[in-house]
Amino acid sequence: MTSQCDGWIRNYVDGSYVEPDESSSFDQVDPATGRVLARVHEADKALVDRAVTSARRALDNGWADTPVRERTALLRRAADRIEERFEEFVAAEMADTGKPITQARELDVARALTNFRTFADIVAAAGQESFVTDLAGGKQALNYAIRKPLGVVAVIVPWNLPLLLLTWKVAPALACGNSVVVKPSEETPATASLLAEVLEEVGLPAGVYNVVHGFGANSAGEFLTTHPGIDGVTFTGSSATGSHVMKTVAPRVRPVSFELGGKNAAIVFDDVDIDEALTGLTKSVFTNTGQVCLCTERVYVHRSIFDDIAGGLVERAAGLRLGDPTLDATTTGPLISQAHRKKVLDYFEIAEQEGAKVLTGGGIPDLGQELSGGSWIEPTLWTGLTNKDRVVREEIFGPVAALIPFETEAEAIALANDTEYGLAASVWTNDLRRGHRVAQKMNVGISWVNTWFTRELRSPFGGMGLSGIGREGGESSLHFYTEPTNVCVQL
Repeated sequence: MTSQCDGWIRNYVDGSYVEPDESSSFDQVDPATGRVLARVHEADKALVDRAVTSARRALDNGWADTPVRERTALLRRAADRIEERFEEFVAAEMADTGKPITQARELDVARALTNFRTFADIVAAAGQESFVTDLAGGKQALNYAIRKPLGVVAVIVPWNLPLLLLTWKVAPALACGNSVVVKPSEETPATASLLAEVLEEVGLPAGVYNVVHGFGANSAGEFLTTHPGIDGVTFTGSSATGSHVMKTVAPRVRPVSFELGGKNAAIVFDDVDIDEALTGLTKSVFTNTGQVCLCTERVYVHRSIFDDIAGGLVERAAGLRLGDPTLDATTTGPLISQAHRKKVLDYFEIAEQEGAKVLTGGGIPDLGQELSGGSWIEPTLWTGLTNKDRVVREEIFGPVAALIPFETEAEAIALANDTEYGLAASVWTNDLRRGHRVAQKMNVGISWVNTWFTRELRSPFGGMGLSGIGREGGESSLHFYTEPTNVCVQL
């Protein structure tokens, strides 16, 4: 049986796809057209329990003790198999998200391969701490730490980059010897179930990787995070949902790794290469229709070049191509759903009430009858706002940005840091000393200089404030997905 057949997307538990139940299901909707593509089987509490139980059994039956070289070899085989089935994953990602085919190929599926291969290398090369301690009477003790799997990990994945973020979490979890129960977003169920096919093909033992579909409250998400058999939760999504998950795991004191929302700032200084800055800002504001936690929604520009940057961004926005996601020329897809579009449109109204001047966008584009049922929205830029306004303070998660002028470096830093979020920032300047200085003063988890979305997977990634708790990537992932035991031996 495959992940999707007969119009159904199935749960995957204990090495097998589960026969769907018509009475417990929901639609997979194409965000580009609004058409229903498939039915998704919603996991009930009993099925989630089966998934957690199978994950525990897989650990106890030897997966946790499998040699690192065997686990990492399996990850590399999985990457090879994804590469062989590349276009299937592209099609599934596009069906889930409506994103353009070029992005699905070059970002989402390509990063899935890289995630598996990178974490296979990281875990294979990881060392362990050891210390020799001097004792009284000339004796010594050897202390060394061994890292054991965290256990059964709940992996909760958002809808904006579902395959990329799924593999970002699953790859290190499996490499470290954990078993996982994945709960993809109800908006984007396809790739998590498709990945189960690949992992089964390369020989992953039954129960190590499980997928349960559903929603949050009173559905698979809540059943999973409240399950007593879960040893830890890794979650990417909204700050409000992250806060709720924290409350559910608090009574059992389970470790969590949260990458949450952002209201990210860019600072553009007057010594910048304007064309370079415009290229970077266009990416950081409009990539994936603004539906990336790292996207820029606040752009602070030195007053002397404010008009140049504002006018240039309007021109770049006009050059974006909204339309059929299957065409290589398409640069910008729809929002994920009608509900999310309503949220973004509500912020358009709030911006107007707050006195914003709309430089471009501000509505729904006319893309013809074929796409009229999709969740499309115009890339939008505002001026005339301040840090006191709601559209500058609250995460919108769309292709939008407020452009605000500043006079001094100190003012720019204060404006950028005036937020409850702390995920990412970008600094645009040709003064290398200023770039280092300002980037280090940003209260964020990642601070770019003259670039955006450039990722080194061996470096720590995460946020502070409302943007999350903990770090993943490189050794930070190893620290979350393992528990250390220190062994002390008197010599």
